Amino acid sequence: MTDLVTGEGFNDLFREYRHTAWRLETRTFYGVLEENEPFQRWLVGDDSDISWFQPWLRMMHKELATGKRMERVRLIDDPPSDYLRWELWGTPYNLGVGEDIRYLPRDHPIVAELPDFDFWVFDSRRVARLEFDERGDVLGASLSEEPERVLTALQARDAAWHHALTFTEYMASRAV
Repeated sequence: MTDLVTGEGFNDLFREYRHTAWRLETRTFYGVLEENEPFQRWLVGDDSDISWFQPWLRMMHKELATGKRMERVRLIDDPPSDYLRWELWGTPYNLGVGEDIRYLPRDHPIVAELPDFDFWVFDSRRVARLEFDERGDVLGASLSEEPERVLTALQARDAAWHHALTFTEYMASRAV
C-alpha cells in the first residue's frame, strides 16, 4: 500500500482544495477513533454532546464560506444500519454549515456501476481513496492524480449525484 495521508495531513486536503470536494460513501460503518464514544452514547439515546463534531463543523463553515463546494453521496440500505442512522441524525449539522449530502438507495441500479470503495475527489483532479482495516477502522487515504483514476471518480460522481436524493427527499421517502 502506498503512503497514506492521515490526521492533519488529511484535514489539509479540505483546507487546500480550491473549488469542489465530492465524496462517495459506500460503507455501512466507519470506525473513526474520535467518533466511537459519541456513537456508542447515541446508540443508548444520549445525543446531547456534539463537541466531538465541532472541529469538523468549524473547519467546514470556514472553508465553505469562501465559496468552495462540498458534496457527498451516501449509499444507504433499507433499513439503514445503526451507523447510517447516526449519520442521518448528524446530517442537519453538516447541512447547516453548507455541505450538500445526498442519499442513494443501495438497491438503485446505478449503484452497480459505481466503484465499491469510498473516495473524495478534489477540484476534479485529485482522488483520495479511503483505506480501511478489516474491522472497518479508517487507516487514511491514498492520493492519486492519475488521469484514469480521476476520470473514474468523476464519472461515478456524475452518475451518483444525478440519481441521489437530497436529505429532505430521502427523509420524506422514509416516512411513506
